Amino acid sequence: MTGPGNLWKQRLRFDMRAALVLCAAIGLLPLVVTGPYALGIVLVSVYFAILALAWNLLAGYTGQFSLAPAAFAMIGGYTTALLDFYLQVPLALGIPAAVVVAALFGLVLGKLVLNLSGPYLSLTTLAFAEIARVAIGNSHEFTRGDQGMHVATLTDSRLGYYYIFLATLVAVLLLLYALLRGRLGRFMMAVRDDPVGAESRGIDIVGTKRIAFCVSCGICGLAGALYGTFSQLVSPELGLLQQTGLVLSMVVIGGMSSLTGAIAGAMLVYLGSEWLRGVGNIQVIVFALLVILFARYVPGGLWGLVAGRLRGGKP
Repeated sequence: MTGPGNLWKQRLRFDMRAALVLCAAIGLLPLVVTGPYALGIVLVSVYFAILALAWNLLAGYTGQFSLAPAAFAMIGGYTTALLDFYLQVPLALGIPAAVVVAALFGLVLGKLVLNLSGPYLSLTTLAFAEIARVAIGNSHEFTRGDQGMHVATLTDSRLGYYYIFLATLVAVLLLLYALLRGRLGRFMMAVRDDPVGAESRGIDIVGTKRIAFCVSCGICGLAGALYGTFSQLVSPELGLLQQTGLVLSMVVIGGMSSLTGAIAGAMLVYLGSEWLRGVGNIQVIVFALLVILFARYVPGGLWGLVAGRLRGGKP
């Protein structure tokens, strides 16, 4: 008989294989998407896929609803930009530094907020995100404020950047898969499903949340740093609440607690958002309604529907 643990590993393995197949399909898109503008849109959707995976680790697998993924991407982008602008630190060091700084901010913030639960955690991370964005925007002498800061680029090739982002997405996938299939992954899901029961079995609830939070923040910092080198500019717009709203809608529509769902949701939502921008700039309204409908009627998201059919069972 297949136990719950083995069943979870089977589903996770199936999810990971599907995610890698999806990444392979994304890798083939430049064969049909040849224009620089269109390729740039797809590239940015891969950036959001990395953010969606990071947020899904925290919310989908650990049950902690942060409203600051975009803020940590902004922190990562500014870390690389400031090191480049003031100290001429090469990107080979500036990008890893962005991961470390974002994770350290996550560690400090986690110590303050991860004892909270329910709406208090969400509200606290929302407050942090807005404070960070306003502080950066108002520090004109240090960060150049709303004008933003120039960042060096890794390559002048847009296609080269596309595959850098895609390789980063695959690396993040492998990291999350390794975390989830091990003891830490089981601890995170225990914290999500039954924190009282998990604590009674000796699981360090706050420690588990803290690790998930730091990993999630570090991944967001990495995504923000890479995006800054691609656009060659970082500004407080990276940390707008609207960006976080996009990430949340991507995961909810694609599928919570799913690697494939987070990536598929990011691609569909961002590409759909760009299309709706041309129709009438109503993307915020449309995706807000979709999030409500999916949360109410399709809690497993699109991947929950597809996976259920592929396994021959219910979604």
